[in-house]
Amino acid sequence: MREPIRDKGRLEHIAQAIENVLDYMAGKSFDELSENKIGYYGIIKCIEIVGEASYKLSLQFKTAHPETPWNVIEKMRHVLVHGYYQVNPEDIQSVIKYDLDPLREQVNRYLAETDWDEWEKKNK
Repeated sequence: MREPIRDKGRLEHIAQAIENVLDYMAGKSFDELSENKIGYYGIIKCIEIVGEASYKLSLQFKTAHPETPWNVIEKMRHVLVHGYYQVNPEDIQSVIKYDLDPLREQVNRYLAETDWDEWEKKNK
């Protein structure tokens, strides 16, 4: 049986999904993205991954890092997955424009500053 993915792995998934979005959007306008349905839904999938990985973080980790709006991120994932027919493209644009870069900075800081061996020992 595989070992469960722990907080560090979840944060790495978040960081990678954000990088995928930002790399794809580099040099593109949101109008260009809106015209490319596969690209648009790929971006949505990456944002879903951010939300799912956030949801799977331990309560201890989320409690230790309250400056990140984990509940908002998780709720966005729920809207994208369960309310997919109501997704407003302007909301996706807003997430890309305003939310992903600050979240990337926080996640990268958590990855760099956490003593993961110690964290795992304390939070098994």
